[in-house]
Amino acid sequence: MKLLSGQDPCPCGSGSTYDGCCGRLHRGPDLAETPEALMRSRYTAYSLGNDFGNAYVFRTWHPRTRPDDVTTDPGLEWTGLRILRADDDIVEFAARYSYGGVDRVLHETSRFEQRAGRWVYVEAITESNGA
Repeated sequence: MKLLSGQDPCPCGSGSTYDGCCGRLHRGPDLAETPEALMRSRYTAYSLGNDFGNAYVFRTWHPRTRPDDVTTDPGLEWTGLRILRADDDIVEFAARYSYGGVDRVLHETSRFEQRAGRWVYVEAITESNGA
């Protein structure tokens, strides 16, 4: 589990501080203005690896497609995010992580949707895991 101060660099790789980037979305009432901003904030929530982060991921997932429970595997460490493409409601990204001492990359193209005026994650259109 990571603890961040508001002035720490945001884990999403935006170059901003946590407070100036994903922290303001995590704490509310600000909402992500774009699917890319939501993707970054979800990545950061996953990287925190705590109940707060899991709750944020759960509430930003479309209710039609989300699982009943969102939990983070304590052995998984997210180590970097790169946005490859962000068009309309689609975000393609590469998220680096380490699990069991092995470095891997999750490469995913995700679809987002606006629901009641806020962006939510709907589904992975394509997904691959690799070293």
